[in-house]
Order: sequence, then structure tokens, then C-alpha cells
Amino acid sequence: MSARHIARLTALAAVPAALALSAVPAAAHDGHDGSTAGHTYQVDLDQLNDSGATGTAMLTVEGTRLTVKIQASGLVPGQPHAQHIHGSTEGHDFHCPDPSADKNKDGIITTAEGLPSYGDINISLTTKGDTSKNSGLAVDRMPVADSNGKLSYERTITVSQAVADHIKDLHVVQHGIDPNGNGKYDFGKGKSELDPKLPQEATAPTDCGMVKGAAVGSMPSGGVETGRGSTQGVEAPGLIAGGGAALTAGAAVLAVSMRRSRRPAANRR
Repeated sequence: MSARHIARLTALAAVPAALALSAVPAAAHDGHDGSTAGHTYQVDLDQLNDSGATGTAMLTVEGTRLTVKIQASGLVPGQPHAQHIHGSTEGHDFHCPDPSADKNKDGIITTAEGLPSYGDINISLTTKGDTSKNSGLAVDRMPVADSNGKLSYERTITVSQAVADHIKDLHVVQHGIDPNGNGKYDFGKGKSELDPKLPQEATAPTDCGMVKGAAVGSMPSGGVETGRGSTQGVEAPGLIAGGGAALTAGAAVLAVSMRRSRRPAANRR
């Protein structure tokens, strides 16, 4: 077999592999683990302080971009509701408080009484501007419940790599209660221990929820979207396997052809 013939067989054998490998998405580098694929986690918000507030939050992480979507109801109508992501990125075990957190037995778990359970503020879920712990009481930038006590919130922010890596260890807390049912925050339960200019009702937690894990299945009630999690790369293992098979087949064809070219002419058929 001539050198020109062998070269032609080599090129033909490489075609299937090249076609398969060309379909594999380029490696992404936006995420900490080399992937831009988003991961979405669901948080079911359950009432605290007999507030009647419930809701669902979706946390979608793409690299160090965090999209938070919250749908809640049973809140104090027309009032701002401070909300935060609490907890630790250093392995401490925090969780939503139970009734035993009410240390002075006055029927209200205050923010200070709840902190040992759910940890300090990690992210302030404001509607605009700063999202650090410093904005924890920025009530002028917190979402406001509508006239029916419903609240919709969505914001995408940049977070630290530690938050992105440990999002499953964190949880969501909303604040603002109305124990006397007069439809507003007043000083019936005294002043907030966080800021005496604010009533306790404005800062006491109204609901809390811990990350359940990746959100799958049907949409939660209220129409919360599950985020923009990408499936990029899911197909890649199969394509890579196909490319590998094509390379193997091409190599086999080439080997047979070369063996035939080395056989004496008298033995060829």
C-alpha cells in the first residue's frame, strides 16, 4: 500500500472522531468547580411566633452569582419585612428556632433570642443597594407586603465563594409580626433590642426555612420559578465516549491497513 493511500486512510479514520468531539461544549470556567451550570435549592418558610406567615424561597447558585426568589403570604399587609440569609459557612450547625428559644417566656421569639439558633446575618435580602450584614435593618430597602399580606421578591447578587460553596448550610428568615392583629407595627411588645426606634414587632422573626436540597419536580404553589439552572455539559460524557469509540475504530482501521501494507506481495489477495 502506498504512503499516499495510508495517509488517506488516516484522514478518513479521524473524521468521525473529529465530528463527535466538535460537538462537545467547551469547558466552562465561571464556576469554582469549572462549571457554569446552576444549582437551585428550595427553602420552605414556616411560621414563627404564630404569625401565620408561610412561603417558598428558591436559591440558584451560578458560580458566585446568587439569585433569590421568594413568594410569601400571611405577612403584615403594607409593611416592610426585613429578610436575610442566616447561618455559617464554617461548619457551624444552625437551624430555625423552636419555641424553647423564647427565653423570657413572653410568647415572642425576638431576633436576639433566635440568633443562637439561626446564626448571624450573612446576606441582607434588600431590594437594592448593599446586601451585607450592615443593611440588616435597612427597612426602607426591604420588600413590602401587599394589601393581602403577600410578598414577591427576586434579586440576583454576587456573593463570596464561601457562600456559594456552603449554600446548603444557610437558611432564610423573614421578620415582622402583628400579634395584636391591628394591621401595623406598634410598640405593644415593646422596643426592638436591635434598634429602640423600631418596635419589637418590626424585627421579630415571622418565618424561617432551611435548604431542603436541589429543587426538582413540580413548581411550589405561588409560581416561584426554579431559576436558570443550566444543563450544559450533561450530554458531554456521551459525546466524549462517542468520540473515543470513533478514535478506537479509526486506529483499528489504520492498524489493519498498515499490516496489510507490510505483508509480502505474494500473500496479498
